[in-house]
Amino acid sequence: MIKPVLFFAHLCPDTEPFVAELARLNVDYESVNILESMANYKRFLFLRDHHSAFDHAKQNRYIGIPALLLADERVVLDKDELSSVFK
Repeated sequence: MIKPVLFFAHLCPDTEPFVAELARLNVDYESVNILESMANYKRFLFLRDHHSAFDHAKQNRYIGIPALLLADERVVLDKDELSSVFK
């Protein structure tokens, strides 16, 4: 099974509660800090620019992180949706 990929920034205040919820649900994932390298930032921007899950974030001038990319290409942006995804 392919691990979900969490795109985040350590400076984002929404990251810590999102990560805490993933830990509570015992979800194993790949971490991608978008501020760690240009490669990570470009990887996130490609996803953000091409996935409709980010349309609302872009329209409202949000970055769209934290974002959890699932193996089936769905993207979870709201920590409150995690419990329904990982039942």
